[in-house]
Amino acid sequence: MRTSIEVADIFRTAGPAYRLAHVGHLSLHQLKIMSAIEQCRTAAMGGHVEACEDCGHWRVAYNSCRNRHCPKCQGAAARTWLADREADLLPIGYFHVVFTLPAEVGAIAFHNKALIYDLLFRAASETMQIIAADPKHLGARIGITAVLHTWGSALTHHPHIHMIVPGGGIALDGTRWVSARPAFLLPVRVLGALFRRLFLTRLLALYDAGQLAFFGSMAHLAERRAFLRHLSPVRKKRWVVYAKPPFAGPEAVLAYLSRYTHRVAISNSRLLRFDEDGVTFRYKDYRRGGADRQQVMTLGADEFIRRFLLHDLPKGFHRIRHYGLLASGMRKDSLERARQLLAIAPPAGDDMPAEPPDARPPCSCCGGRMIVIEILERRYQPRAPPCFAASSERQAS
Repeated sequence: MRTSIEVADIFRTAGPAYRLAHVGHLSLHQLKIMSAIEQCRTAAMGGHVEACEDCGHWRVAYNSCRNRHCPKCQGAAARTWLADREADLLPIGYFHVVFTLPAEVGAIAFHNKALIYDLLFRAASETMQIIAADPKHLGARIGITAVLHTWGSALTHHPHIHMIVPGGGIALDGTRWVSARPAFLLPVRVLGALFRRLFLTRLLALYDAGQLAFFGSMAHLAERRAFLRHLSPVRKKRWVVYAKPPFAGPEAVLAYLSRYTHRVAISNSRLLRFDEDGVTFRYKDYRRGGADRQQVMTLGADEFIRRFLLHDLPKGFHRIRHYGLLASGMRKDSLERARQLLAIAPPAGDDMPAEPPDARPPCSCCGGRMIVIEILERRYQPRAPPCFAASSERQAS
């Protein structure tokens, strides 16, 4: 019996009133996200009945919504993605690098998600590749796996890019592998300065092309002088680029990726309580250190839903991207060349394709294999017949 709280419970209880109170202010995309999370793994989604081949025990399993904003649906998606990435890992050190947008730019990003998030990806990846190719630093072509997160731990809007980068790359002439120093990849101050220049130059180009939109308290930025004044402080401040120590082997890289690649704004495991006072959940206060970093916050249900929906991604937007040696068009050849230069045997491959793993959990009574014995159709809300159909029947009679 499930006793923990889920985002779906909050949406089912407080969602109808929230939708009514914000009629005309919620996009169709946000409404679909709420509906998908509410119905995920319920009879509304349909499903099937499973029975054990050995003991005959049976159970009902409902379908997942597969919405990428749903906390319950990301585990399976992450496992599938990780299985595909495991063969790409090299037995070398990997670094974790984070590029963060200043709050002034994050406010612009909120009203221009597709454009600014894409610009964040491009500016951060080009910064890494340009500095890595510089002979004064690494002098090599590197590979990057980048993941977009748009939230802080308290569900605030905080766009940033997490990158996993191998500790080295292929020399520009392609003849050797260039290894990074054991605990140092690239200078973060140099990365931050170039990232700031690339991003702001292209942000201004988007503005001059009339591609940015401004609403509410940001509407005054439609005037160019006000826009430049808004950006003036961030031209002078240091942009945060953070490089963590390297991971301890490929297994640690996979463990990290499994936590970060398909994460949503808040996981169900962080929810503590949902009652008349609101939603209580755990979060990290990064201004504190040690045990004090873990804090507890309570938000009203409406505010919780508002903050959750801040992080809806534009339809079709790719939040996991690969660059350099790991770019889709050259990944296979680049990794093969890297293994040759590192004198590493290629990963073992089977001549026959492996059978897909059985995603169904074993029987809870005897551990036997469960098979599907009945399909449950998706439940649709009944609707009255159209008026013209009813009138046609009367005329026919």
